[in-house]
Amino acid sequence: MSSKPAISVLGAGSWGTALAAVLARNGVPTTLWGRDAAALAAMQATRRNARYLPDLELPGALNLCADLSTAVRGAQALLIVTPSHAFRALIERIGADVAPNAGVAWATKGFDPASGRFLHEIVADRLPGVPAAIVTGPSFAREVAQGLPTAVTVHSATPAFAQQIAQMLHSTLFRAYTGSDVIGAELGGAMKNVLAVATGVADGMNLGLNARAGLITRGLNEMLRLGGAIGARADTLMGLAGLGDLVLTCTGDLSRNRRLGLALGHGVALADAVAQIGQVVESIETVDTVMRLADDHGIELPISHGVQRVLHEEITPAEGLRELLAREQKPEYPASIDNAVARATATPPFPPAGQGKR
Repeated sequence: MSSKPAISVLGAGSWGTALAAVLARNGVPTTLWGRDAAALAAMQATRRNARYLPDLELPGALNLCADLSTAVRGAQALLIVTPSHAFRALIERIGADVAPNAGVAWATKGFDPASGRFLHEIVADRLPGVPAAIVTGPSFAREVAQGLPTAVTVHSATPAFAQQIAQMLHSTLFRAYTGSDVIGAELGGAMKNVLAVATGVADGMNLGLNARAGLITRGLNEMLRLGGAIGARADTLMGLAGLGDLVLTCTGDLSRNRRLGLALGHGVALADAVAQIGQVVESIETVDTVMRLADDHGIELPISHGVQRVLHEEITPAEGLRELLAREQKPEYPASIDNAVARATATPPFPPAGQGKR
């Protein structure tokens, strides 16, 4: 019997399967639950996830479970890896089965589409008092499954729980850092999907590498401005959860959101582009919440607003580009961002006892 605490990964898509494999390889007693019992049975028989990661041979120690209550009750920690639109329903289902002293982490990126709230707010409402953490950063599931080097960050208001999840995940090829800025980590993981659509559109229109770099950098500016207004730390958004994930998603063709932008830039209709991708494209719902937050705080986000109008089919990608290029000349960074960065760099980092391995 392993002396390590057991963890259940809830969600057997590509990212959930890849993370479950990482945990099992690390010697952590790991159970993977998925909503499709037939698919799980096939995975048990073949030791492969034929739909999402057919080339990954599942570790022999990885347990597969089709019963949600059983998976939840037997775990000292839970890691939820579902699309954001399914997150709230799953939290509501598991509430009565979460073991005493267990914690809940999630690797879901986005907002609750029904309410527009951050996912940590849903967890706090439905599972009051339960330690909670987000796992985020630049990480394509396929590369993690292949054992390629990856770095993520685990943020929680409970330092010991962030450290527990990070230690479970951490290895020589999968580095897990820790932090305490849950809002910043969630904003970065959600907003980068919106900005990836913009860079995808630019690349689909063959606007060049200069344009791509400009959009990524100005997109980071938008992330910092909105983050400063809602209480996120600038150093979080300049790290793995923000800049790291932004660069990966804007430049890597494994990103569904970038691929959506590429298709739109090539002139493909939105519905056809989504059908071609064949999986959930988070930006379509996320962009409305990002712009609602911006409107609530009186912040201008021209790139994100352009993506929203394109995804609502109010304007074409070409029209959105013309609007961006027609904007007036201005300073690159307003004083508010300079002040936010100064505050972030002057603030002591997360207490040493709670930091992840470097």
